[in-house]
Amino acid sequence: MELNKYIEHTLLKPNAVKADFIKLFEEAKEYNFYGVCVNPNYVKLAAEHLKKSKIKIITVVGFPLGANTSGVKAYEAAMSIISGADEIDMVMNITALKNYEYDLVIEDIKKVKKACKKKRLKVILETGLLTRREIRKACELCVLARADFVKTSTGFARGGAKTEDVKLMYDTVSPYGLRVKASGGIRDKETALKMIEAGASRLGTSSGAAIMTAKK
Repeated sequence: MELNKYIEHTLLKPNAVKADFIKLFEEAKEYNFYGVCVNPNYVKLAAEHLKKSKIKIITVVGFPLGANTSGVKAYEAAMSIISGADEIDMVMNITALKNYEYDLVIEDIKKVKKACKKKRLKVILETGLLTRREIRKACELCVLARADFVKTSTGFARGGAKTEDVKLMYDTVSPYGLRVKASGGIRDKETALKMIEAGASRLGTSSGAAIMTAKK
């Protein structure tokens, strides 16, 4: 297994400075990670530093609450792609899900998906705020909206990725060709491997370097 190719090396802290991002990009190149995940404002910087590599640039929209209007999320996605983003991770409208406003959730995702054109779209469910029934329903809505991935967490709400949630998500979406990204609280190699075993195809983590240098 090439563990590095599962990792989206992540820096979304609001107090991060330019030097932190440069370090992130250099570590991504050193370990040949699948990608880096940064806020939209730093997509251009990532594109400049990674232009000679095959490392993907991932960014987030509607982050971290998912409460932006669909038009704002779509615009944010479109502008991020123009800046150099290869993949978009959007936060689902969690309130709409909990209010049983399923059509709104689907349309929200569809509008961002349209803005992404051929770029991959991942939908962040924020599983720590959901029941198992809600996680399953959220996955089903992502299937209907034709997202490419479902993702566990932003890392900003309570809880993070749990293996039982990843397995539930995988079991729900994999028959329809969607994949799972586990994110939130993945800080060591043991946890990373458990997430992959549960069904994750990608890992969002700010601890990529530590995971790769951990002893067997």
